[in-house]
Amino acid sequence: MEEIQYLDWNKSSDIIKKAYEAGLFVLVIGPKGTGKTSLVRNFTEKNNINSESINFSLRTRESHLIGTKTLTDGTVSFDEGILIKSMRNGDVLYLDEINAAEADVLLRLDEALDDRRQIVLKEAAGEVIKAKENWFVIATINPLTHSGTKELPPQILSRFPVRIRLEYPPEEVELEIVKEHISGNHDSEIIQAIKLANTLRQAAAVEELFYSPSLRETIAFAKLLDKQMSPKEAANIVFGNVYTQWGNIEYQKVSDIITSMFGN
Repeated sequence: MEEIQYLDWNKSSDIIKKAYEAGLFVLVIGPKGTGKTSLVRNFTEKNNINSESINFSLRTRESHLIGTKTLTDGTVSFDEGILIKSMRNGDVLYLDEINAAEADVLLRLDEALDDRRQIVLKEAAGEVIKAKENWFVIATINPLTHSGTKELPPQILSRFPVRIRLEYPPEEVELEIVKEHISGNHDSEIIQAIKLANTLRQAAAVEELFYSPSLRETIAFAKLLDKQMSPKEAANIVFGNVYTQWGNIEYQKVSDIITSMFGN
């Protein structure tokens, strides 16, 4: 399979590299599907840096970060979580959607993120874990309009002095990103789909619609065109049908927009 080229259209990778060299943790802020995870993956792969990652939710517990005690053949041992592993190894720690984490999880994380870069393992007889000098943390947050997200406490925000704002790319850049994922030539149809996506994104931004399509959707649309699906059908399947969960009025509103752009 041909390797997909990451398009760093707003030079975010360069900012992360400078922050890494300066030992300053990074916060990437932006809506879902704008390529936050791809940005982090591109940075670690391009610079040949090992990484650990965790996606936060209401179900994320301290043990996922710190670790848990286990009993094997009568012997108690401690299985380290990804925070401890990354600190020991000096890896990049990627904290995805950190503003979906519960307060107790953030409190424990904050201990490791302060200037001392260390944490006391109360779960393992009070052992003090001090991070290697090149330990580096990148976190992402979604806007507060996204379900399950909360405002980050100021002390956590202050741990990430380098902040990158990642929005949806300009239409011509989104076209180039989408084309990296397909083999056929569908430029005119993809441009139309990107215009549709931006119309829906703008409507969601002012709360006229409940859902804002991401880059994943424009890529999916193009992949369906590669499989000889008609643009109108692909647009309905990828962009339109999701709105049925908010009722027929919401769905019909989007369906009318799709018809106006792709015909009957």
